[in-house]
Amino acid sequence: MSKAEDLRQSILAQVAEYYQEVHAARPFMPGESKVNYAGRVYDAAEIQQMVSAVLDFWLTAGPYARQFEQKLGQYLGVREVVPVNSGSSANLVALTTLCSKQLENPLRPGDEVIVPATSFPTTVNPILQNQLVPVFIDSCLGDYNLDPGQLEAALSPRTRAIMFAHTLGNPGDMDTIMAFVRRHNLYFVEDTCDALGSTWDGQMLGTFGHLATLSFYPAHHITMGEGGAVFTNRPKLAKIARAVRDWGRDCWCEYDNPVNGKCGLRFDREIPGMPGYYDHRYFYSEIGYNLKLTDPQAAMGVAQLDKLPAFIAARKRNFAYLYDALQEFEEFLLLPTWHTKADPSWFAFPILVRDEAPFLRHELTRFLEAHKVETRTLFAGNILKQPGYQGINCRVVGDLPVADQIMRGVFFVGVYPGLDVPRLDYVIETFASFFRRL
Repeated sequence: MSKAEDLRQSILAQVAEYYQEVHAARPFMPGESKVNYAGRVYDAAEIQQMVSAVLDFWLTAGPYARQFEQKLGQYLGVREVVPVNSGSSANLVALTTLCSKQLENPLRPGDEVIVPATSFPTTVNPILQNQLVPVFIDSCLGDYNLDPGQLEAALSPRTRAIMFAHTLGNPGDMDTIMAFVRRHNLYFVEDTCDALGSTWDGQMLGTFGHLATLSFYPAHHITMGEGGAVFTNRPKLAKIARAVRDWGRDCWCEYDNPVNGKCGLRFDREIPGMPGYYDHRYFYSEIGYNLKLTDPQAAMGVAQLDKLPAFIAARKRNFAYLYDALQEFEEFLLLPTWHTKADPSWFAFPILVRDEAPFLRHELTRFLEAHKVETRTLFAGNILKQPGYQGINCRVVGDLPVADQIMRGVFFVGVYPGLDVPRLDYVIETFASFFRRL
């Protein structure tokens, strides 16, 4: 063993010791320890791999990024994975890809994209940023996904695409949605940032649309701290997505850079009106950004992927445990619903405070938070009620009463793998304590 390798192994062994001393889980103290709605679940392996990447001094995407792409692609069953620096960037890259002039029939300014009004902001923002027109439809109570019954009403001669998130990991009605997409020859972007591992009728979410997206923020199914990905089975779309991610440049030499490029034509590119040839590494076919992730992030992601099946199983188990216990309070609370064909990999446990309940949502969530149980509202609720979206160029189908009710009454608590039975029992007892006060 070389001295350098000996030092590396010594450092990594000390990292494992440091993890045990500083980061290992501490005992749960009811009423004192916070029960988070989400969070990082990791052990020494993630830190060791990140340190290993730093020792190699790969600062931009490198060997771990390549390994992450391959492992994630194998898990999803897709040909192409394009890692980016966040789920929000993934949504931007995915929709911008469909606006590319390299496509035979790209999205153009003024084209319409159907999207639910109950959306996370960065599911909607790429539509606006690409000068497209969002067409807002309502959602359904219980599963909180877009209302498929409003799709035909949302259609116009300018409708070109549909984009939505599978809410909190709960699959939308893919039979109805895909029939609509095929019938009208639409582009379809699936935001699966909350739904890694969810399936519909046995098929992985994200493999229905032209492109799909993931987020690796700490609240999500796996984490890199920050990070995200676009994935697809269409190589041409993946090539465009990589260009959009990488400053807009056409070159697809990602991790290894042979002198003459992978294509062998690096110095054979011509630009009209420019004499001679131009270096393909600086040939720009798209209007793009720099949205790459770093290799230390990818190193953490590789370790997290090894844990993903266990993470998903824990989310499903925790969801079922809460669901069974909270049925006692259905007089006041609407518990989540899901389709018989759906197998959700739950991001969280959504709850609606019924309009007829003798209390308001904020009274319950304040009580939970005061007793160390974290809650969150369902993101933006009806996004059109948010200040930043006043006066945007959009079209709205109906009055969006369900989106308003979601904004008024829905919140969620956690089911993430960091929760165990003592913590879940404490959550259940805290709900019970609130209802005993009524």
